[in-house]
Amino acid sequence: MDDAVLPFQVADTAVRGRVVRLSGAIDEILSAHEFPDALSELVGEAVSLVAMMGASLKFDGKLIFQAQGNGPASLIVADYSSGGNLRATAKSTAVDLPRGARALLGDGSIVMTIDQGPDMDRYQGVTPIEGETLGEVAAAYFAQSEQIPTIVRLAVGRIQTPGKGEHWRAGGLMAQFVPKEGGERGVAAALTGEDRESWERARAFIETVQPDELLDPSISAETLLYRLFHEDGVRVFDASPLRAACSCNEGKIAAVLSRYSEDDLSDMVEDGAITVTCEFCRKDYSFTPEGIPSAGS
Repeated sequence: MDDAVLPFQVADTAVRGRVVRLSGAIDEILSAHEFPDALSELVGEAVSLVAMMGASLKFDGKLIFQAQGNGPASLIVADYSSGGNLRATAKSTAVDLPRGARALLGDGSIVMTIDQGPDMDRYQGVTPIEGETLGEVAAAYFAQSEQIPTIVRLAVGRIQTPGKGEHWRAGGLMAQFVPKEGGERGVAAALTGEDRESWERARAFIETVQPDELLDPSISAETLLYRLFHEDGVRVFDASPLRAACSCNEGKIAAVLSRYSEDDLSDMVEDGAITVTCEFCRKDYSFTPEGIPSAGS
């Protein structure tokens, strides 16, 4: 199933994970930006990662992934909203970009924010960027911030399919050592006895996953999991749909513009209108100065 995330559990162990497959959703997100391919690939990986993480939320809210560094790509943002809505953006001043998370981001930090709505406090975890790939960076984040052993495999690329031509596709597989409620959590817990054996075995299998297995539309998530864990057994749960969807709208943009002074608004006018482009979905919103509500109205 494309544009969906599938949760799974390896046999009856504490190894749980999710597989994501993105087709139309990631093509819509990346095509709207027209980034250089190297940056599109990293943004696509961030979207795949946040989709797998966000699908585990037990409440209505938003999960925001942000990577900021001193490299040629200074900022990557991807977020997941309850119901499966995905969006992403990035900032870079360079054109000829290297490939890889570390090469693009340089030194900096990873920020994970869980927004449970206006009536709840936000949770935010911050760790340094560690690792060469985004999968390694994410695993390091969980080890430091959550003390959860994690492995992440990500792939993004353009593929050709009959009737659709060339388009972006993305996939990911994420597994963690997550004991049952009341069980001991943390990296140390996964390094003892049977837990260590089950975790190391699952990790070794997942490390064999190749990018084409995550991207090939003819290899379903269930097929991939069977290839990896047929000896041990694997249980899959209900898949959750994903889609490209932005939370911007005319009212929100107008509210932001209403905070500016009349002089500032006048400076923004071109050809009789003020045009604002959403950084995420790249949709244009046009307003006349007279149509913008004044502050406090």
